Amino acid sequence: MVIDETGAALGQMPTEQALALAQSKGLDLVEIAPMARPPVCKILDFKAFTFQQEKLLRKSKANQKRVELKGIRLTFRMGDHDREVRLRQSRAFLDDGHKVQLEMRLRGRENALAEHGRKVMVEFMQLLGPDIVAEQPLGRMGNRFTTILGKKK
Repeated sequence: MVIDETGAALGQMPTEQALALAQSKGLDLVEIAPMARPPVCKILDFKAFTFQQEKLLRKSKANQKRVELKGIRLTFRMGDHDREVRLRQSRAFLDDGHKVQLEMRLRGRENALAEHGRKVMVEFMQLLGPDIVAEQPLGRMGNRFTTILGKKK
């Protein structure tokens, strides 16, 4: 089954005849549906066809939004100003559509007061607002508290 460059069906014809027709027009014969009975072929300029496909692929990639994981590190004894700066950064990242990984490293004797560190992390998450959800729950691995936050959809 052969289709010409305008999209009109030329009907069934032998492969050699279809190839000769395509070459006489200075175009290529491309098999579109090999599993169909009879197989469907189209007469077209293959270089222009591949260029159009690549162009569509580039356009779709340009429109995609890549979500990055942005890290914010909190400290055990954080001052009010430092907390405000990190809140502002976190909100900006979340508003841009990124995810935020909050991390707090406990050093030395801070490990004995880990519950205070957990409170600081929970308080920070509450200050971010009600539209923020923990995509990974707050957990402790060794001397670190970590969680991953995202915006509600």
